[in-house]
Amino acid sequence: MVPRATPPPFAGLLVFQPLRRRYCAECRRGPLPLLVLEDGTPRCLDCADLGHLVFLASGDTALTRRSREESTLSAVVVRFNRRRSRYERQGVLVEEAALARAERRCLADAEARRRRRMRDARRRAAQDALFAQAFTTEIVRLFPGCPAGRARAIALHASERGSGRVGRSAAGRALTGDAVTSAVVASVRHLDTPYDRLLMSGVPRHEARRRIAASVATVLRGWSEAGLGSAG
Repeated sequence: MVPRATPPPFAGLLVFQPLRRRYCAECRRGPLPLLVLEDGTPRCLDCADLGHLVFLASGDTALTRRSREESTLSAVVVRFNRRRSRYERQGVLVEEAALARAERRCLADAEARRRRRMRDARRRAAQDALFAQAFTTEIVRLFPGCPAGRARAIALHASERGSGRVGRSAAGRALTGDAVTSAVVASVRHLDTPYDRLLMSGVPRHEARRRIAASVATVLRGWSEAGLGSAG
């Protein structure tokens, strides 16, 4: 498995969590839970002079950052995700004493960091609400016949933070017509046509889209033309 793709651009030493059974080329021990690649050859942490380090899993950003600051030697641990075809960070290896010092630092200002996280969360929520409103307004401008509640639901769904949907893309953030229309089309496809039932019955995605294309176009045309009569 190692390496399956170009290693990730993490700074510093890299340690791999192998997906297959791997053995150290130097001491022959294994299978290895963690390994280092030297000229493409796997070595255990002891043979790579990293055996004295301890593993800290990802999740606590402050603890990870401070542990690396306190540790003279550290390494980033990665694992290959087959579904996404990329390496993903799993945690870090740091000196045990450094981890202990970092934990004490985190305990000392835990309350201050908690308050900061709450402030940041409120700020992000306010930003998201403003953006969702702007997205809703643009949907209504392009499709004046779209019911207000539906436009709001489409905007909230498309712009959900961390979702990877069109509203979070660069085009979505810029409220381009194509991005907004894509969000509306996706909603119509799933809620106003038998698209989901076709997929569940085994119809390939592209064929299912072809079959419901006319229905989607009819809904969009109705929503687009709804305000034309009163405009004149």
